[in-house]
Amino acid sequence: MKKIAVITGASSGMGVEFAKQIADMNTEDEIWIIARREEKLKEIAQEINKTKNFDLVRAVPMDISGQKGVHEFKKYLEDENEKLSVMESSIEITKLINNAGFGTYGPFDETDVDREMEMTDLNCTSLVGLTGVCLPYMKKGSHIINTASLASFLPLGDFAVYGATKSYVLSFTMALAAELKDKGISVCALCPGPVSTEFANVASGGVREKVRHGLPADKVVAHCLKKAMKGKRTAIYASKWKFKAAASRFVGRYTGARFTFKYCKRPHPEKTTDTVSIDSFLK
Repeated sequence: MKKIAVITGASSGMGVEFAKQIADMNTEDEIWIIARREEKLKEIAQEINKTKNFDLVRAVPMDISGQKGVHEFKKYLEDENEKLSVMESSIEITKLINNAGFGTYGPFDETDVDREMEMTDLNCTSLVGLTGVCLPYMKKGSHIINTASLASFLPLGDFAVYGATKSYVLSFTMALAAELKDKGISVCALCPGPVSTEFANVASGGVREKVRHGLPADKVVAHCLKKAMKGKRTAIYASKWKFKAAASRFVGRYTGARFTFKYCKRPHPEKTTDTVSIDSFLK
């Protein structure tokens, strides 16, 4: 069996950290890093492989958005497995990191609806699809990590669709964890608050270059991997994030949405202005 780790959204931010830290674990024969930015992916793969002195990381430039993207990855996976069958071997996916995703700032009626639908396709459809495609190749001891968000615990005004997609991810992850428990496959939801990545630049259409009060991506990922390998179902790194997640249980959904809409404004471009291309963040 050829043990594979699959990481989506791997050309920046937490995706890169997942690739580096999983490489350091020395538990896989190969790590597939998936994103649309081919040049960036290859740079990351070369950087990690150089430290290992062998080709551990494979760059897989691919658009995994929506059903079309999922089917493209499914064919890629089947083709690779078929190649191994000649040598009487096969693929075992030991880790699946569903990390690809993006968000948009602003009131729903002031954001581009096509972009919101693209976000839903990537954050939800692709995550569910890749999980379903990879599961037949997973066995007892395999791990799935789905990147949700602190935003998954409460509806957020000025961030409505993103928060809804991450709530979907958290709900799906918990149900999947329950279903796969008896098979020995663990499922964990990573629920970060602000992390120092490209997220804010893309979500704001370039209006906000960096996320405010962002914590280091490497520490968030290290904590997540530690929790996931222990079979924990959620990973929330910072104490203040844990407090907010717990406190959300005592706040009405509408109240939370109304408060954040009124007092937690996020910068965003007008519908008619150009925004940062989605290509720049599909990692």
